[in-house]
Amino acid sequence: MSKFYHTITSRLQKFIEAQKIFFVATAPNSGRINLSPKGMDSFRVISPNRVLWLNVTGSGNETAAHLLDNNRITLMFCAFEGAPNILRLYGKGTEIKPKDKDWEKLIKLFPITPGSRQIFDIEIESAQTSCGMSIPFYEYQGEREELNNWALEKGKPGIEEYWKEKNQHSIDGLETQIISPNKS
Repeated sequence: MSKFYHTITSRLQKFIEAQKIFFVATAPNSGRINLSPKGMDSFRVISPNRVLWLNVTGSGNETAAHLLDNNRITLMFCAFEGAPNILRLYGKGTEIKPKDKDWEKLIKLFPITPGSRQIFDIEIESAQTSCGMSIPFYEYQGEREELNNWALEKGKPGIEEYWKEKNQHSIDGLETQIISPNKS
C-alpha cells in the first residue's frame, strides 16, 4: 500500500498545498525525538527536491538544535478530508535565520508573519505515500491568531529577548545558535 518516490511529483505537490496542517520530526544523535504539528501558511515546495518551511517563535527550538546535530528531518502530511492519503518527505535540512544573507530573498515567499524565527531549507531525498485509511475526518475551522497576537505584542526586541531566555537550547541541552552571528 505504500509507494516511494525520488521527487515530489506534481500530484504530491497539489496534495501538500491542500493540507492545513503538517508534522515535523527530528532527532539528535542522542536524546529525545521531537515531533511537532505545524500550520499557518508556512510551507513551500520550491522544486521536486527542495522545500522551505517558515518556523515561528515557540516554546522550544528543538528542530534547530537537532538539524545542527545531524540535519535529518521527516515531514508528514495526511488527509483529514477527501481521499485518504499520508505523505512523508525524508530529507536533510539547514536553518536560515533573519540575519543570514538568504533570509530577505526567501522570506518574501511567505506572508508577513510576526515572530518569524527561521526558515528551514530542506533537500528532499525521498517521498513516501501510504494509504491513510485509518485517519479520521476532521473539519477545518480556521487559523488560530493567538501566536501572531502574542508576537505583535512582544515586538522585535521582546521576541529576541524571548529567544535568549527560552530558545537557545533544546530540552536535551543542545545549542540552537538562534542568537549566533550571520552565516557568511
